Amino acid sequence: MMPLAPIVVGVNALACVLFLLRRDQWGWVALAIAVAMSLTHMGVLWASLHRPPLRTLGETRWWYATLAPLVGGLLARKFEARSLAAVSAGMGALFGTMNLAQPETMDRTLMPALQSPWFVPHVLVYMLAYAALSLASLIALIALVRWGVTKAPPSPSESDLAHRLVVVGFPLLSCGLMFGAVWAKQAWGHYWAWDPKETWALLTWGAYLVYLHLRLKRTMSPVVNLSVLLVGYLVLLACWFGIYSMPSVVESVHTYTRTD
Repeated sequence: MMPLAPIVVGVNALACVLFLLRRDQWGWVALAIAVAMSLTHMGVLWASLHRPPLRTLGETRWWYATLAPLVGGLLARKFEARSLAAVSAGMGALFGTMNLAQPETMDRTLMPALQSPWFVPHVLVYMLAYAALSLASLIALIALVRWGVTKAPPSPSESDLAHRLVVVGFPLLSCGLMFGAVWAKQAWGHYWAWDPKETWALLTWGAYLVYLHLRLKRTMSPVVNLSVLLVGYLVLLACWFGIYSMPSVVESVHTYTRTD
């Protein structure tokens, strides 16, 4: 385990607490330090493995723990959204903790199908999309939980913030899907084969497309729109993590993302 990893988790957790305590100035300092250290951690990991650290499920979690605070922090700063900054830092700490609790044995092996120029852009674009879309869904979850407890409807600012995150994440998700199709054509001779991972990736894309359609029609209440975001997040989690618990995973060519 890289020595920076537990420090990054701790600084992200500190940033989250500072934002929750409304100590924004120190929260931004802590978040900036956490992001810088996270990027350094990934760079060191890349150099030590002599390959892109994007092969295993744990490695993608480290990227999420880096990119969620980065993407969320930048958008939170732009829109002056303390809640988004806190959630972003909290997700960085959570996903980092998951990897510390379940460390992987990383090696330099990279199977031939992954030795493609599409490997890095495909996975990184997906991780950026997952960062933005999951943060949107978590903002929706916070608003809906508060609505359920206090009966206070979601505020327009919360709905708008979640929507802006989807507007950032959905084009990235679309690019990731297209990059994967081109890569599949080069590696296996076909753009699409209804592989279990491909199917769930398409379902994820469709779930957020439904949200955008409902939002643009403006015929649904904010509660319904935010609820659709939660459904989208559940599908995203099934695509990212849940698929490895499904019997159909044995048919997938994407099982190289696992380690024993």
